[in-house]
Amino acid sequence: MQGLSVWCVRAALLYLGLGFTLGAIMLAAPALRLPLTVLRLRPVHAEILLVGWVVQLAFGVAYWILPRLRGPLARGNERLAWVALLLLNLGVLAAGLGQALAAPSWVPVAGRAAESAAALAFARHAWSRARVSSATRRD
Repeated sequence: MQGLSVWCVRAALLYLGLGFTLGAIMLAAPALRLPLTVLRLRPVHAEILLVGWVVQLAFGVAYWILPRLRGPLARGNERLAWVALLLLNLGVLAAGLGQALAAPSWVPVAGRAAESAAALAFARHAWSRARVSSATRRD
């Protein structure tokens, strides 16, 4: 696995652990007599698992598995993939925590914008690598 793939998969696994922990805390809150304000973590819990875990894992696997190009840019514009990783993580934090902490409304919106920009950056990076292989091409 290449460096970016490793970072994406490891970050996704951290989000998985964090998401499951938050979910367990919210489930156990009534039995443990925790304050019900712990249920405010629901938006960050969903954000962490749906975007932080699933999308980031997809980015890492796609970066690793898509065919390489020829030449010095064998993996395409790698900077775009790193930008996508950074934007995705900033977006998860801003969107999730912004909702959970009742931040100003622009914070979650900025988080969603960062997540959208991450998806676009990664799509732009992967576009040239997502092609039909000459070995499997049927004409």
